[in-house]
Formats: sequence, structure tokens, C-alpha cells
Amino acid sequence: MSRTDRTRAKAMEPATGAKPLYRFATDPATGETVIEVAHGGRTLLGLSCLNKGTAFSEEERRELGLLGLLPHRVLTIEQQVQRMRREYLREATDIERNLFLSALHDQNETLFLRLVQDHLTEMMPIIYTPVVGEIVRQYSRLYRGSRGLYIAYPERDRMEEILDNWLHPFVDAVCVTDGEAVLGIGDQGAGGIAIPVAKLVVYTLLAGVRPFGLMPVMLDVGTDNPELLDDPLYLGWRHERVRGEQYDSFVDQFVQAVRRRWPSTLLHWEDFGKTNARRLLDRYRWEICSFNDDIQGTAAVALAALIAAVARAGSSFREQQAVVHGAGTAGVGIADEIVAAMVREGLSEEEAVGRVWLLNSRGLILEDTPGLEPFQRRYAKPRAAVAGWEVREGGRIGLEEVVRRVRPTVLIGTSTQAGAFTEAIVRDMAAHCQRPIIFPLSNPDTKAEAHPRDLLEWTEGRALVATGTPFPPVSFRGRTVRIGNCNNAFVFPGLALGAIASRAKAISDGMVSAAGMEIGKWIPSDGDPLGPLMPTLEDARAISRNVAVSVGLAAQREGLAERATVEDLERRIEEVSWKGGYHRYRRMAD
Repeated sequence: MSRTDRTRAKAMEPATGAKPLYRFATDPATGETVIEVAHGGRTLLGLSCLNKGTAFSEEERRELGLLGLLPHRVLTIEQQVQRMRREYLREATDIERNLFLSALHDQNETLFLRLVQDHLTEMMPIIYTPVVGEIVRQYSRLYRGSRGLYIAYPERDRMEEILDNWLHPFVDAVCVTDGEAVLGIGDQGAGGIAIPVAKLVVYTLLAGVRPFGLMPVMLDVGTDNPELLDDPLYLGWRHERVRGEQYDSFVDQFVQAVRRRWPSTLLHWEDFGKTNARRLLDRYRWEICSFNDDIQGTAAVALAALIAAVARAGSSFREQQAVVHGAGTAGVGIADEIVAAMVREGLSEEEAVGRVWLLNSRGLILEDTPGLEPFQRRYAKPRAAVAGWEVREGGRIGLEEVVRRVRPTVLIGTSTQAGAFTEAIVRDMAAHCQRPIIFPLSNPDTKAEAHPRDLLEWTEGRALVATGTPFPPVSFRGRTVRIGNCNNAFVFPGLALGAIASRAKAISDGMVSAAGMEIGKWIPSDGDPLGPLMPTLEDARAISRNVAVSVGLAAQREGLAERATVEDLERRIEEVSWKGGYHRYRRMAD
């Protein structure tokens, strides 16, 4: 039994002395880690985190009161996977496949994870992006059962009671959302819970974080989506969103409750709106170990692709002029990483910021642009800097004019404005840049700023392209070109694992950059001018392990974690890792 298991076993003993549902133990005869369960029979079969279904051994069936409750034959997990794979293939649509896998998840979590792990490239898009976006949209119609916790604003005074209802006595990581800014599709209210559920599954699939300690949470503060408010069958709180001091107080109540109950847990902020995302991260990032994937995960994976693109262009970061179309939390996060990379190469912060240009819905961000958020002001240009530029109605300077004047080498889209990177804009950029770096990162694919096929055509194949949503390979001049996908799944599982394994007190910008730079090492550099700018999903598990080590070492360098060797970190990572199979069970002693 590992030290982590022993710590968790002790944590599982309730303060009241009541028997826990399960606990880890060591078989003295074999040294094997086993799970002791408090209940058998149908109760055990109803716990998805413990249920093995037809894989319970004959001995377990006798000891745990399962005789007659299962078919006679005992299957291995490999045989179970084969059965489930066969049934999965019978489903006709991606939505039906997602629902099939979700039902399996609710019945037998270990088998679900093993099935998806064994068919990762095929099934990952079904359980995660892009299909999960449609699950979110139709959540109230498709709802079959609950995973995670729902904390609605009207129940705020019962928050401790709600947390008491969490099945597992220990929590390694919490992924929390308020559902306001989901996957480029906006306010989806209570349906947003599907994203934390999917994200935490990816923690296990790609980084091996054990699923027992992963908790998805929905902070239901209402919704401003009129379709949901008008839907009598909407499952969330049918009320306009709570904002201001009431909102802040509610979120703080949640954070403090989590800190009291699980003081060393990691908090992953997900899909918060632009008025709250950066603000909440800045408020709590040094109070509880936390990160925002939409800001920091997106920035880190974009950094990885940019590292590869800049190298392939035979250039350096300090030489780049970058335009970011979309100045929300994701776009500004990417801009921050570009600035940090320029500073690492010797530019002053002022010089680096001066080489990055951001646009929002009002055009180029200027000092007098109304309604700027605090995190955007760093990039606001003085009006004098654009004297003589073409100004449209309302003082707006559009993307076409910015590209014409700035002559960028890097063009990044996080605007969710489909087709914003027009042929005229791209050809203008390519006219003054031999290898233009163009990343249409908005998702889903229907909101991408350009199709990668068009970007290659408009630049005669010179563009270095990565996208934010998966695109199929494109045909260009007689060859098939794989398009790199800047998928945050290359970042957040390893980032989380590194923080958990190193026992980091916080997640710094340096730790996030370390993640991006590590991923950059895995991008092919074989000299192919049309080669992908991101690694493949098949490498994601190995990448996540390396990211975790790099993040842990960065935490140590910044004094945010205790000193440990690479070997120590790798051992800790192994301790908290899910092995992809079943433990042996025995009845818990009275």
C-alpha cells in the first residue's frame, strides 16, 4: 500500500466513527492493495465507482452477497471491454454513442474508463469535444442521471450539507463551473455541468489521475439564456443570473467550504464568463491551489504550437508581431504567454506588449475603448499610435486595417466569429510574411475564423496552421495534410497531475509556461513544411506525465512546493495513478 493510499485510508474514517463506504487496505500475505467495502449485494452493484459487474470473482460473489445477482460466468475486464465495444458500435449517431458511454459510466466507472482508454482516438471526441457541446445544449432533454454536485443559489445556506453528500471522503481535484461561457456556445446554465464531468474523465484518461478523488461541481446561479428561462422543463434554477456582491459572496462561500473540508485539493475553474473568469482566478489563485483552463490551459497549448511554428519559420519570438482577434479571457491569456516568451528572449515587458495587438467586438483595443475589463487594459494602444488609420463608424478599427498596418507574423483567432479571417486579410498577411502563423482557435468548428484548407490555398501552402477544434486532414496539391489541434487536453491533465503530485500550494504563470514548453518538445520537427503543429492524441498520456514532472519542478523553483528529485516526483505520480483495472475486494470488518 502506498503512502498516498495510507493517507487516504485514514482520511476515509469519518469523524463520527461511522463506517465509510470503502477504504484501501493491504493484504498482509501478498502486499496487494485491496478495497474493503462496507456493503455488498445490490447496494454494491449500484455504486458505479465500485461495481465490477460480471468481473466479480466467485470468491467475491460469495463473500459480498452477490450470488444469484449476476450471470454465472466471470469475465475479465478485457472481455467486458470487448462486449461493450460491440454494443457501442451498434449506436447510430454521436449523441447516441455519448449517451451509451454515459450510461456505462453511471453503471461501472472502471469499465467505462478502460473502454475509452483502449479506444482513445475514436471515443475521446465522443465523450469530450466536440460532441459534449451538443450534450450541454440538450442537457435538460437528455438528462438520465447525475454525476457531481449541484449547488444552486437558493440552497446556499445548505452548502455544507450538500458537500456532505459527496460519495468519496477525499478529493484531489474539484472542477467547478457556473455554465456562463461554454465552449463558444455561451450561457448554458445547469447544462454546463457536463463539461466538468468530461474534463475530469480526461484527467484520468490522459494523466492517469485516479477517478475516486475527482469532483465535478455546478454552481447554479441562474441563466440569462432566454431559451432556458422559457423552457418549463429546464432542470436548473429558472432565474436570471445572480451577479455583483451576491454572486461573489456565493462563490466565496463555496471556496471557503472546499478549503475547510479538503484544504489540499486542486480547484479547476471552468467556463466562467469574461467578467468573472480572470477576476476569480486572480482573487483565489494564491489562496487555494487553482487554475482556469479557459485562460491558462488555452494559453499553454497555444504556446506549444507557437514554439513549433516559430521554429519552423526559422524565426524567434522576439521578432514576432502578433494580432489576437478576440480579447476575452482566452485571447488575453494567449497574449500574456506570447509576451512572456518574448521577455524570455530578451525584450523588455514594454517592448513585448507593444508587439501584441488585440481586437474585441469594438475593433482594435484602444485606451479609450469603452467597457474594457481590467485584464484587457495592458494591451490597449494609445489613440496617437493609430493616427491616420482607417476608422469606421463609432471609432472602430477593424481586423483588415490592423493586419494592413501592423503586418503581423502571427494571427490568432479566439473571437467565435466564423470566417473572420477572410481571403483578403490572409493574402495581405502572406504578402509580407514568408511563413505566416495563423491559428483559428475558436470552437466549435462552425465558429472557426477560417477553414485550414482555405488558409493553405490562400497562402500557396506557406501558412503554419493550428486550430482550436479538430478538423479532418485536408487535401492540398496532391497530398493529405494533418492539421494540428490546439486541444487543451494536452495541458490540463498534466498540469493538474503535476500540482497534485508535487503538493503545490498554487499554480503560477511559470508552471503554466513550463507545461506549454514541455508539450512543444513533442511536436514533430522532421523538416516537413506542412507537418502538424501539435502532437497526436496517441502521445497524450506520455506527454501528460512529462508535463506533470515539468510543472512539479517549476513549482519547486518558485518555492511553491517542497524540494523533490525527478525520481521522487515520478514516484508520487505513480502513487496517485489509476492503473486501468479492478482491485480485489473484501468485506470490511465490523
